[in-house]
Formats: sequence, C-alpha cells, structure tokens
Amino acid sequence: MTDSEQYRVRQEPFYRQQGNEVALYAAAYAARLPVMVKGPTGCGKSRFIEYMAWKLDRPLITVACNEDMTASDLVGRYLLEAGGTRWLDGPLTTAARIGAICYLDEIVEARQDTTVVIHPLTDHRRTLPLDKKGELLRAHADFQLVISYNPGYQSLMKDLKQSTKQRFTAFDFDYPEAELEATILASESGIDHALATQLVAVAAAARRLKGHGLDEGVSTRLLVYAATLIRNGVAAGDACRMALVRPITDDRDIRDTLEHAIDAIFACG
Repeated sequence: MTDSEQYRVRQEPFYRQQGNEVALYAAAYAARLPVMVKGPTGCGKSRFIEYMAWKLDRPLITVACNEDMTASDLVGRYLLEAGGTRWLDGPLTTAARIGAICYLDEIVEARQDTTVVIHPLTDHRRTLPLDKKGELLRAHADFQLVISYNPGYQSLMKDLKQSTKQRFTAFDFDYPEAELEATILASESGIDHALATQLVAVAAAARRLKGHGLDEGVSTRLLVYAATLIRNGVAAGDACRMALVRPITDDRDIRDTLEHAIDAIFACG
C-alpha cells in the first residue's frame, strides 16, 4: 500500500449540506487555496472535511492540535537508532510530500510559534523549509492545508494572528436547522425521526442558554451520544441527563433548568 492509499477515506462519511459549502470547498480545492473552517464544538466541521476528502478522492491526514505540540511534531525530527539517526517526517511534511489534505483541528490550541511553520505552505511559495534536514520541500500539486477552530473560545492569548488568518479562505459553520439536525441524528443513530426531533428540542433549550450560564450549547455530537444510549435501552430522560446535561455544566441552577426542559419535552412525546 502506498503512503497515499494509507490515508484515503475508504467509506463515504455521512454528511448533509447546510448550504452550498460542498461546491464552495470543491472550488477552493481546485484552486489549491488554504481553507479555514470555523464553528462551535461538535457542529460537523471535522465530518465535513472527511466527507470532502472522500468526495474529492484525496488522502486526509488529521492532526489534533494541542498546546504541547511543537514545530517538530508537525514537520519531523531525527530519531536515534542503533545504527545512527533517521529522519522521520511529521504529518504536515507527509501531507505535503504525497499530495494529501492536511487538516489541523483546533489550530488555536497550538502555540503561535508552532503554527507559523505553516505560513510558507499557504501562499504562492507552497514550500516547507525542513531546517534540521537542510531541505526545502515543495508541496505536491494536490496538497491542501485546512485548519479549524471554535471562535467562541477566542481570547487575546488564544487566537490566530492576523498574519495567519489572512492566508486562508473560510467557512462559518453552525448547528444545523432543527429539521436537518433531526434527519442527521436519525441517520447517525438509527432512532426514529420523532424521537430525534425531541432530542433536538432539548438541544435548542440548552443553546438558548449560551452566554447566560453556558459557555457552549449542546453539540450535534452529544445528541448522537444521547440517541445511541436510548437505542441501547436507556430511558430518554436518563440518556439526556447523561449525554446532554452533565458533560456541559456543573452549575446546579443550569442543570435544573435543562432537566425541567427534558421532562417537559418528553412528557409531551
């Protein structure tokens, strides 16, 4: 198996459009423009990128960014072995060599001195300097760089520099409209549409509290967790408390509000 084949998305990921994002992304890829995907936690950003990699038949290399990630983690490093040293490409370098889509998930979690290494890949140069190896890597013609982050968590200390932002085209994502989200939930979990609609109503109640006691609303991902629990025999109220309430808040008043909403929604079901 070639390196390129190793990173292929084999099966079609389930995805439903919210607008014309599929056509717009395809146009950005055709021009090999870097893409930024912004939106709240669990709204489908990563699934969208997986779907587009499958649709475009391109390898996908995903990196979950974190504050301990160094430039060497992205680019590569020399490894000590019995016979000496051996260079090991990092995921960004691998993607640039084989013509993959490199997806840096939650890019703001990485240190700013780490993320600057992507700059030469996001303009006309499309190069990656491997200083430790003494190599200037020219990106494969099919290479594309994609980053994502949640603007709701921006701060002066944790945000992208303008010099980074202005190297990307961008998509704004949000939670799907209620009917579409219910369709997604039913398809992902196997529950019936009526129950999916009730779970989406619980999410809507929670999302109305964003900025009023909640930092973030209930994600579509958590709705899938709740639906999966219900499908596996857990009572709807218990599933909602376990998947939709306890993970997102420890505030007693907020929990009470959400639990009242759950009782009211499922009492009417």
